[in-house]
Amino acid sequence: MELNQEIKTLAAQLGAILTDKRLTITTAESCTGGGISYALTDTAGSSAYVDRCFVTYSNEAKHALLGVNEQTLNSFGAVSEQTVNEMAIGAVKQAHADIAISVSGIAGPGGGSDEKPVGLVWFAINIRGEVTTYKQVFSGDRSYIRLQAIAFALKNTVSLIQP
Repeated sequence: MELNQEIKTLAAQLGAILTDKRLTITTAESCTGGGISYALTDTAGSSAYVDRCFVTYSNEAKHALLGVNEQTLNSFGAVSEQTVNEMAIGAVKQAHADIAISVSGIAGPGGGSDEKPVGLVWFAINIRGEVTTYKQVFSGDRSYIRLQAIAFALKNTVSLIQP
């Protein structure tokens, strides 16, 4: 299935589950720049489960809007398990949501290193206080890395909350 269609299908599937379970969701996005929230709200009826989402591209935004500890950002960097974990916790709190998806990565083409290569993306999914984190390294250009990250986030959220 083409990636854009897969994202649309996953977002609709997630929306149906959220509606059925009467759950709300928020996002805290960095490298995807709001792509996950766009996919969620592209589904009709999404106002039943999406109230607000966060694009926190800078470290300052992660700290100010989501409460990510400055020490976490300084010690581990924006692209780390620790940061996405705190982003997901902060997003649930700030949005008064049941679920949060957070994502931070290096979409490229620059900004990578040996330790954190271009394509590295960290995810956290917070479901009522239980946070699951994932690390992926995607390949391709900036746009394709971002699309893969959006699809991965939606797919894993569906997997975690499906009956």
